[in-house]
Amino acid sequence: MRSATMLRGFGAASVVAGSVAFGSVLAVVSAGDAYAQQWPTKTVRIIVPFAPGSATDLVPRAVFEQVQQQTGQTFVIENRPGGGTTTGTAAVAKSDPDGYTMLVHSNGFVTTPAIQKNVPYDPVRDFSGVTPLAAVPMVLVISPEKKIKTLKELVAYAKANPGKLNYAAAGLGTPPHLTMERLRVAAGFTGQVVPFKGAPEALTEVIAGRVDVYFSPLPPAVQLIQSGQLIPLAVSSVKRAAALPNVPTTTESGFPNSDFDFYSSLFVPKKTPRNVVARIHELTVKGLQTPLMKERFDKLGVEPLIMTPEAFDARIAQETKIAVELAQATGLANSQ
Repeated sequence: MRSATMLRGFGAASVVAGSVAFGSVLAVVSAGDAYAQQWPTKTVRIIVPFAPGSATDLVPRAVFEQVQQQTGQTFVIENRPGGGTTTGTAAVAKSDPDGYTMLVHSNGFVTTPAIQKNVPYDPVRDFSGVTPLAAVPMVLVISPEKKIKTLKELVAYAKANPGKLNYAAAGLGTPPHLTMERLRVAAGFTGQVVPFKGAPEALTEVIAGRVDVYFSPLPPAVQLIQSGQLIPLAVSSVKRAAALPNVPTTTESGFPNSDFDFYSSLFVPKKTPRNVVARIHELTVKGLQTPLMKERFDKLGVEPLIMTPEAFDARIAQETKIAVELAQATGLANSQ
């Protein structure tokens, strides 16, 4: 009888303890949901591992101005170029996973680790994707003083002068670099890469004629093209850019397997709670879809590109593998 009483007492205590524990779990979940829904309650830092004025810098400035207006909190764009984009990227990987330090990167996010040795982060292990922000056309530009007006003329010059052609890159392993390497392999010529911290520096050197060509993201180059300071030879996308309808693609110019897409994207440290990631995604998408944002993107020559965090994580994992294959095909794998 006593044993039965003790069992009943133990059972009752277990139920009570279980209820308390379950209640505690619910309280923690509720607190987490409340934290996520209240985000942001203070200044948010967005680190861009490129110099000011680059496409990867211009896009988040436009987007998060809209998010700032929605939330009433301050969003600070912090440029941290250096280390072929690894300095700023690694800083975000090591930051607190609370949603208040984020990264905006190009798809160099996955190509840089495939090329550089000892990169202090892993795209899949150390980060969660929030969403891409914009698809950015890439345009191959040259100074009018070079007297070259088509991509075929450029390739002919490069083949007639092996190794003489030099081309700019906003960081080694970044999309401008890999885009040119893909074209070089597809067209069968050699040349020398000249790295810079960002697009503005690279474009300045091309205008001056000290560097021959640069595969530039369109936003920092479009006004220079319109003013006649640069000649556009081709775009790297599968189809022509809406902002440059008369400029052919590299494939149209006669070089199959030379296309390369470029986009700007938002990331957070891997351990950021999923409900916080969802909240950041929600507000970012709202910012991307405002009429003013569409107007600004049209002027920049870019298009909004939105994915769910889960779909974007899957894409990053896939593109990380593809980046390694491309780096090996171009002879750049872990060469820097």
